[in-house]
Amino acid sequence: MDLKIRKAKKSDAEGIINLIVELAIFEKLVPPDRNAQSRLVKHAFSDKPMFEILIALDDKTPIGYAFYFFTYSTFLAKQTMFLEDIFVSDRYRSGGVGKKLFDELLKIAKSKKCGRLDFTCLNWNKRAMKFYDRLGAKAMKEWVYYRMTL
Repeated sequence: MDLKIRKAKKSDAEGIINLIVELAIFEKLVPPDRNAQSRLVKHAFSDKPMFEILIALDDKTPIGYAFYFFTYSTFLAKQTMFLEDIFVSDRYRSGGVGKKLFDELLKIAKSKKCGRLDFTCLNWNKRAMKFYDRLGAKAMKEWVYYRMTL
């Protein structure tokens, strides 16, 4: 494998969308429709992007990604990197791609002087939880995740 991880470019949009659809199938969710896909590309690659994307490539083939953005911790008085999604295509899992994506995320977070990196994980995704545990991440059992859909 010729693995490269870099910041995504607009020319990567089609490959990223394909990976998002693959993630939706894996999570048994409805993938984003054409309008949502269009918004996602616009929001990612505008002059003031709403989030950042790292893309993992095997040669020129998109095989994974990480979507992230920054929030703020009032108690640490530092930025927090929030990892919205990390995904590696099924046939590339267990090959170190996820670890390399995380290493790059940590490098970015440290360069931005973030106090922490936060993310969520589906409670049935035991494989991902074991991966995060091996990385040294801690499950926040005292916090309950809430959502208001608008």
